Amino acid sequence: MVADNADMKAAIKSVDMAEAMQEDAVAVARKAMEDFHIEKDIAQHIKKEFDGKYGSTWHCIVGRNFGSFVTHETKHFIYFYLGHVAILLFKTQ
Repeated sequence: MVADNADMKAAIKSVDMAEAMQEDAVAVARKAMEDFHIEKDIAQHIKKEFDGKYGSTWHCIVGRNFGSFVTHETKHFIYFYLGHVAILLFKTQ
């Protein structure tokens, strides 16, 4: 989706998540953007990785233009940009 996202700085817009999990979210998103070019596939990869590592149920939205209003588990929410692509990742019960 992005030519060289390894050098892109993550711009975190809103977060309620431990630092280590934030770093993991950015790393997983970078890898997904390297491996996939369709936003749905990027979101699916991130969601499945987080379900596996941190238990279900995670939700992920990836795109350049969307609005959202979500309820999430405490300490399980991040909204950030990699380049021009926004990533919203959060967990629900």
